[in-house]
Amino acid sequence: MAGNDMPDSTAGQEAEVSEALLARIAAGSEEALTAFYRLHEGSVYAFALRRIGDAAAAADVLNEVMLEVWRGAQRFQGRSRVRTWLLGITHHKVVDLLRKRGRHEADELPPDLADTDAVSAVDALSGTQDAVLLRQCLERLPDTHRQVVHMAFFDELSYPEIAVILACPEGTVKTRMFHARAKLKRCLAALGAEAP
Repeated sequence: MAGNDMPDSTAGQEAEVSEALLARIAAGSEEALTAFYRLHEGSVYAFALRRIGDAAAAADVLNEVMLEVWRGAQRFQGRSRVRTWLLGITHHKVVDLLRKRGRHEADELPPDLADTDAVSAVDALSGTQDAVLLRQCLERLPDTHRQVVHMAFFDELSYPEIAVILACPEGTVKTRMFHARAKLKRCLAALGAEAP
């Protein structure tokens, strides 16, 4: 999975710019924060909106994330890409919001399940021509499964990046994807059989 759909040189330039901006933000530059905000607001907002489903709440999360960047830019140590670090902060803000609303994450899945399903998630997602059926099946997934599908296919994050964002082992991400693919496959088959 690519981290994004930009050519490598453009993505590399964005990463360099983001890291330089974070260094300036850590030194107290409000102008750097404004530039950083403009560079990343779209991906942070879209990530939050997909998880929350509420535009106003997603905008609030965006603002909270950027406030966290302002307060904690010096904590970025370059162990992951800036985008991964930023989406990790976003994920935690979304989880906090959902918990305040009374929604809880589903139970953790055993991380040692094999990732051996013959049908790939890409096949399950692209194998249907009916976006309505796909949306219905995605909405039926438990939150933890829907989350990894969104991160992998809509945010184009790799399993290691998803693991960093969710602060869980990569095996847990693979397990969640394994179950998500199986459930999507069954759901699409059932809904497809019901269609006239």
